[in-house]
Amino acid sequence: MSRVSHHLLFCALACALGIGAPVAIATPHHAATNDNDAILGKPIKAVLTAPPMVPPPTNRTAPAKVIVELEVVEKEMPISNGVTYNFWTFGGSVPGSFIRVRQGDTVEFNLKNAHDSHMPHNIDLHAVTGTGGGAEATFTLPGHQTKFTFKAMNPGLYVYHCAMPPVGMHIANGMYGLILVEPPQGLPKVDKEYYVMQGDFYTEGKYGEPGLQPFSLEKAIDEHPTYVLFNGAEGSLTGDKALTAKAGETVRLFVGNGGPNLVSSFHVIGEIFDKVYTEGGSKYQENVQTTLIPAGGSAMVEFKTDVPGNYILVDHSIFRTFHKGTLGILKVTGEKDSSIYTGQQSSMESPPAGKSGH
Repeated sequence: MSRVSHHLLFCALACALGIGAPVAIATPHHAATNDNDAILGKPIKAVLTAPPMVPPPTNRTAPAKVIVELEVVEKEMPISNGVTYNFWTFGGSVPGSFIRVRQGDTVEFNLKNAHDSHMPHNIDLHAVTGTGGGAEATFTLPGHQTKFTFKAMNPGLYVYHCAMPPVGMHIANGMYGLILVEPPQGLPKVDKEYYVMQGDFYTEGKYGEPGLQPFSLEKAIDEHPTYVLFNGAEGSLTGDKALTAKAGETVRLFVGNGGPNLVSSFHVIGEIFDKVYTEGGSKYQENVQTTLIPAGGSAMVEFKTDVPGNYILVDHSIFRTFHKGTLGILKVTGEKDSSIYTGQQSSMESPPAGKSGH
């Protein structure tokens, strides 16, 4: 698509949103003010991390002004072995950068759209109380940046995503991520925290067809994904990229589902979740085998890794795991404990039915 065509498309999208693109271009990015600056002290720059890592706990006893700086980058990256895709990203990764703030924080959000982007983008943060979750305030053309401010009023784990039309296409190209709003007392201490987010992808070529694969709108509308993946690529959580822990440690997974279409039945084979903060909220359920995560939703799961082994992360809609890519590994090292799990103790040929004595 040529730059001229893109410009026309930008204008059409801006009109559709009721946003005056020329005004957006002319507005200085530093024009907004924040009345809370004086009472919140020196601003803190948010630590952002790419998956599967998460920023450290805020460890603060009081709210602060937190500055988030996030850049939209459109880039070609592997989606499977020998297969690439033109992803649209928040921060250069799929899912986008993990954001961690505290309840009561005043968050100044700066969204930058890279100069070589081909599309305008914005961001709808489900943690925001306000019009469009910030989407209207962050209409950002290529080579521009926008800013808005919100108060993190409700603790929980929230999805964010691009909300530019066609919204489904922006999400399907990888434009989603998670923002954690910690409660004032923080989350219970654990040994390891990881960031895992599922998404479904729609390519013109069939599963495993090599080369750069374009987006298929027809498959997306039909909800017929070519790939269903953790963290945007097949193999993103296996081999050298597997999650790790030691036996006896407690692990917390921040699990999101970007969709745009499918619900996730998240499960770790060989583990039982001690706690599941259902839909990323404040209450938890105990002793859960599989948790349902809606498109555009999340969950926090916690469990103690009692014995060593390779624990497989799956969407228990199981054909997705072995035929579309939704597979990850948590590699747990440490001493075996046969009182909990022995492994195979014997293997022998069983006697024929006629000689079994029955």
